[in-house]
Amino acid sequence: MTKANTLFDLSGKTALITGSSQGIGFALAKGLAGAGAAVVINGRDKAKVADAAQKLEADGATVHRLAFDACDHDAVKAAVDDFEANVGPIDILFNNAGMQHRAPLEDFPADAFDRILNTNVKTVFNVGQAVARHMIERGAGKIINIASVQTSLARPGIAPYTATKGAVGNLTKGMATDWAKYGLQVNAIAPGYFDTPLNAALVADPEFSAWLEKRTPAGRWGKVEELVGAAVFLSSAGSSFVNGHTLYVDGGITASL
Repeated sequence: MTKANTLFDLSGKTALITGSSQGIGFALAKGLAGAGAAVVINGRDKAKVADAAQKLEADGATVHRLAFDACDHDAVKAAVDDFEANVGPIDILFNNAGMQHRAPLEDFPADAFDRILNTNVKTVFNVGQAVARHMIERGAGKIINIASVQTSLARPGIAPYTATKGAVGNLTKGMATDWAKYGLQVNAIAPGYFDTPLNAALVADPEFSAWLEKRTPAGRWGKVEELVGAAVFLSSAGSSFVNGHTLYVDGGITASL
């Protein structure tokens, strides 16, 4: 009989979380470390990566630093290959790097559209491919992509973001379809509205917060720590037959009109 306390134990596993120097990525890294995993902090800013790593180490976590630009395919491959060769295997990958740009669609800048596509979609391909190649050789691995309620919903002023998160949801299905036969599980977590730096402008807007509380059955913003349970589940042996699934953690917003 498999005991629940071992089913979700990540001891001995190493998890890379892109964009993990702050916000959701940092909360995920902290939660995975709490479940026993060694975590790899990533971002473009080496100083921010180092600061986040030090905070986790102060709590007793085993932490690696891996600064690279997830938008740069060649840089990603070089960094991942070097880590695998000289440090050890990456057992779990969270594709968390992302950005937002708010503007009416008719006025949306073309350069911002390119940037949001690169950051929110290309990074999932770049890092997912680089890590999966090693996972395939080992016949095992967990990839979790960070989607959004905008994977299935839209809101004024963020049409390109909505397009990218729809793409993440379908890329997750495609990854699972291609890689499940090699022993990989690829899934996504779709957060609702969480109090993060990415949403700072919305959190500071009393009118939006009031609307959100009425629109969400749970009646509030989410706390980033509330994503940890889903993250540990999809990273663990407990999800060994879950593939291509998007798990909404949204207080019920996608379930209710």
